[in-house]
Amino acid sequence: MSVRVYTGPHSDRGGGASGWITYLPWAFAAATILGQIVWVLMGDGGRTILSILTVVTFFLASASHAFLARGAGWAFAYLGISLGFGWAIELLGLTTSFPFGDYVYSPELGITVFGVPLVIPMAWSMMAYPCLLAAQRLSATGLGTALIGGWVLAAWDLFLDPQMVGEGFWSWPQASWELPGISGIPFQNFLGWLLSAIVLMWLLDRLPRKNAADAVPTTLLTWVFASSVFANLVFFGRPGVALWGGVCMGAVVIPYLWRMWSQPQW
Repeated sequence: MSVRVYTGPHSDRGGGASGWITYLPWAFAAATILGQIVWVLMGDGGRTILSILTVVTFFLASASHAFLARGAGWAFAYLGISLGFGWAIELLGLTTSFPFGDYVYSPELGITVFGVPLVIPMAWSMMAYPCLLAAQRLSATGLGTALIGGWVLAAWDLFLDPQMVGEGFWSWPQASWELPGISGIPFQNFLGWLLSAIVLMWLLDRLPRKNAADAVPTTLLTWVFASSVFANLVFFGRPGVALWGGVCMGAVVIPYLWRMWSQPQW
């Protein structure tokens, strides 16, 4: 792995916004973190609405940061690719059972388009952004970015699916081969996530790389990693999930944080 020094148009910094609007990504990020803390502490009642709201605020944090830091053209392209891919791969999964296995969504997740809740592609998009930036910081090549970014995005699902299945938001009627310590979810689902995430990262890496101050997406990625390990150990009673997700996601997040600290861009 190496760090590329960018010159020419691909090194252009994104937007030149100033004033209060520059704090919008931080506001959305803070709302996300606060909402997820409340989600854990509130118990079982009312979690559906808060689950949707925290996806929306996380999505807005990623989208607004991309817009302000990397420009409107880059942001709209990222949103088009990530939202479109997230919806298409979920539609494929629901209609063919490939690549995630035979699963169904709960009607509690709100408005759907051909059976796919709108909040689902938003979740793909919101997390794809910090994963892409982390992977690009750790690899200068397209293949390396796709593999690293795909790995960390799929590792996030090791936390996400057990939590959402536990809430009844989606489920697999049959889950024959499972990871030890993660019940109710077929191993095929995680392989499907890895394959899909690698493809999505490869597509997003076709966009020009732009250096920017990425404290917001870095904060959110770190929060997702650390809070998911902690919550599964302390609140959810799922040490297997904490171990699988912590090791797999940490394999990228920890080197990324070290790179950000030891070789700051700004």
